[in-house]
Amino acid sequence: MTSDGTRAVRAGLPEAEAYEPALPGPVFAAHYHLPGDATGPYTYGRDANPTWTALEGAITELESPGSGAESVAFASGMGAISAVLLSRLRQGDTAVLPSDGYQLLPALIERLEGYGIAVRTAPTGNDAQLAALDDSVKLLWLETPSNPGLDVCDIRRLADAAHAHGALVAVDNTLATPLGQRPLELGADFSVASGTKALTGHGDVLLGYVTCRDPEIAASVRAWRKTVGAIPGPMEAWLAHRSLATLQLRVDRQAATALALAEALGGRPEITGLRHPGLPDDPAHRVAAAQMRGGRFGCVVSFSLPDKAHAERFLSGLRLVDDATSFGGVRSTAERRGRWGGDAVPEGFIRFSVGVEDPADLITDVLRALDGARTPVSG
Repeated sequence: MTSDGTRAVRAGLPEAEAYEPALPGPVFAAHYHLPGDATGPYTYGRDANPTWTALEGAITELESPGSGAESVAFASGMGAISAVLLSRLRQGDTAVLPSDGYQLLPALIERLEGYGIAVRTAPTGNDAQLAALDDSVKLLWLETPSNPGLDVCDIRRLADAAHAHGALVAVDNTLATPLGQRPLELGADFSVASGTKALTGHGDVLLGYVTCRDPEIAASVRAWRKTVGAIPGPMEAWLAHRSLATLQLRVDRQAATALALAEALGGRPEITGLRHPGLPDDPAHRVAAAQMRGGRFGCVVSFSLPDKAHAERFLSGLRLVDDATSFGGVRSTAERRGRWGGDAVPEGFIRFSVGVEDPADLITDVLRALDGARTPVSG
């Protein structure tokens, strides 16, 4: 079984058993029957759950098939990110993180520094984090493509450099998905993602996961999850596993439509800073094309309109697109990213997440909304 679509449909399913469902339902259990010593696979609800186990196996099959890697599911993407950083770093350690990553990273950096961990930051583009590496660094954190700016870095190059200094390497793979990019195959030690986004894809589940190359490191991440209680609910885990069956269909449709939308936006005079890694003239395209899989450059297109008011007129004029945060869902969303703070973006910056609507309908709606946003509404 080598194709992405087949793997996504079959990943993590148990052996066929007469009169049993192909995907068993969620197991709701705070405790399990436990005679004698506590040595079985399921002892207490915060430690493990059969529904998590099935999902984690499926994610591993997608992120790193046949490698012996292990995955650990979390209640959210930030739960997964925090688990890697806080389970591996100690007082006096140094970590390197992107300066242009997810907007909650600054808050996490503040927490790390409060624990006595030194943090260096550099942008994702042009592999700028290389300059921050030395023998004091214990962990290098990459986010590629970056959110929301869509810069890309060379995972293999950075991982090799970090390992030469004795550092571990984690990659936030949220935007790419395991069908678009396999960080462990490119040399990373961790692939981390918010399953809230494209992995589950329906905007109804909060989830995160970490896939670890080394089972011993996976055990330390799993112990952190147990200690802080950042566990996914069985229903969320089951919904996520169910959603994997359509992952390739969704990702391929979204990536193709996102590229078509980016191409349609290229000639608009009111748009600046248009980014999508699939565009041949995008600064990230060369590296993205070399390390991202199957022409899947993600579902996100970013660009700036002249100012906040112009951006708000555009968003209010959309009919097939929800003004909402997050990305990767089957329904297209867009937002003025500056409303949250934490991202170094212009006031008119738009992060647009392409769903699975008919491409022609979606592009028509976007161009119509852009036309309507050119002139302010008179009072």
